[in-house]
This record gives sequence, structure tokens and C-alpha cells, in this order.
Amino acid sequence: MSYLDNIRTFVRVYELGSMSAAGRDLRISPAVTSSRISSLEEHLNVRLFQRTTRSLTATEQGRAFYKGATAVLEAVDAAEGQVAGITDNPKGSLYVAAPLGVGRRLLAPLVPEFVRDYPLIDIRLRLTDRTVDLTTEGLDISFFLGEPADSNLRIKPIADCDRVLVAAPDYIAKRGHPENGQALINDEHNCLNLRFPGATEFQWRLQTADGPQRFRVSGRYECDDGDVLTDWALAGEGIALKPVFEVAEHLNAGRLVPVAEKTPPTPIQMACLYTHRRRQDPKTRLFMEFMTTRIGAAMKAAQSSVQLPR
Repeated sequence: MSYLDNIRTFVRVYELGSMSAAGRDLRISPAVTSSRISSLEEHLNVRLFQRTTRSLTATEQGRAFYKGATAVLEAVDAAEGQVAGITDNPKGSLYVAAPLGVGRRLLAPLVPEFVRDYPLIDIRLRLTDRTVDLTTEGLDISFFLGEPADSNLRIKPIADCDRVLVAAPDYIAKRGHPENGQALINDEHNCLNLRFPGATEFQWRLQTADGPQRFRVSGRYECDDGDVLTDWALAGEGIALKPVFEVAEHLNAGRLVPVAEKTPPTPIQMACLYTHRRRQDPKTRLFMEFMTTRIGAAMKAAQSSVQLPR
């Protein structure tokens, strides 16, 4: 095994906080992961991690080595990127995160096409509706809907994402058809809410005659997976706030219908985040250019297929 492999393994163990998680991420066995860390510690003559049966914590030497190790890997990646830019045949792994709905419907179907064009690039896709941290989680690119939490990152806009409040006909038959955001509250409708870490209340931003306003909604169900909310809405359990592209098929088939049409949700931005350093990497640049063009077109096509009340 090479010293560089040992360093890459150390960095992933440090970032993920687990030998087993790093092994799965790098597609190597736990035994190989442990062996690489031990070999690195033996070479450096220091202990990089404190290990117990239940936890793994970087030592002071480990934290110091991480800073230097990432700088080494960045230099190697930059050198490889320069060569790849000349040969137009980049290689390596790309770590990409996206919300579940974006990843499943827009991003994942395009990955095989990208890999066919660039067969030396491996895609490591992470799908989650929680907020991710590019730096601490070792990500190259993160797709998102809404406003980014970290203003220090670079943003590549993709498109405005239209949203809609939806419910199943069965729910409307039982609970009535709310015309606006205030009716959602006054009539005590069951609003299906997407749970984010640290969220203490749920507010839907709707367009009113007086401009955008936030409505504090409540309901009996919440989940951190947006597709579960869609399933609950289809089952007639409540009203969900959804990106149009995620529910276009159900709207066109009549399985879901728009509600509160007089106060529609405000659009949100779809974009991807990256660091300045990552943008210099040819494989990162190629992936963003490939995906943003196609995802933007696919999302607009889905939105234009649905005729929503205005």
C-alpha cells in the first residue's frame, strides 16, 4: 500500500469519525482501514486516534496532522487536475450531496450518462434532506433548495423552483378545500411538515396580496424525508408543501390537487455549493456543468407540464 493511500484513509477516518464508515466510503475492509492507520502511526511514531470499543477521537497530533494531510491531498489533486485538463480525461472520486427529492428524481438518473462520458470518474452520492457541511463531511459539491447556511461557499444557480401546496381528493372531501394560508390555520388542517435538525416550529412562506408572509402551521405528522410527506399526502392524511417537479406526475394524474391557491408558496432557488478550491478541479467543474444544465432543463419541463392556478 502507498503512503498516499494511508493519508487518504486517515483523512476520511478523521472526517467521518469512524473506521467502519471510512472503510465503507473508500470501499475497503475494516481490517485494511485499521492497517493503514496503524502503518501511518508507526511511520510517524505518534498515535493519531484514541480508540475505545465505542468511540474514536483524534489526538492533538492527529488534529495537527489532518491540516497538513489535507494540504498534501489538495496539492496532489491540483497536480492531477492540471494533467487531466491537458488530457481532457479526468479521473478520481467525486463526493456529491443532494436533497432526497432532487437526488432521486433529477440527479441519480443522470449519473450513468456522466460516467459513460467520463469513465475514470467515480461518483459517491449522498442523499439527505438535512443540511450538510462540505468541509467536515469531505464533500466536493452539494445541491440544495433554498438559502445556503454558509455564505463562504461559492454558489452556482440552476433554476427557480416553483412550489405548491397539495392534498389528495380524499382529504379535501373529508376536511374541505382551504382557499388561502389563513384557512390552513383557522380550519386546523393537518399540515405535513419536513423536519430539519434544530427546528422548533414550522413556517410556510406564502405569497399574499400584501406580499410574502410566513404562516406558522401545525400538524400531527412530521418527517425528515420529503418523499414520506408525499406518501402521506397521497394517502389522504394531510397537506404538504412540495416542489412542483417532485409531485408533477401526481398532479397531472389527479392523485394530488393544489390547495390554498390564493396564497401560493413562494419559489425557492435550486443551486449547487462548492468551495473555491474544488472549482479548480476539472472533474468537479465538468460534473457541475453537466448536471446543472440538464437538471435545470428537467425541472423546468416538469414544472411546465403542470397547469397551476395563478
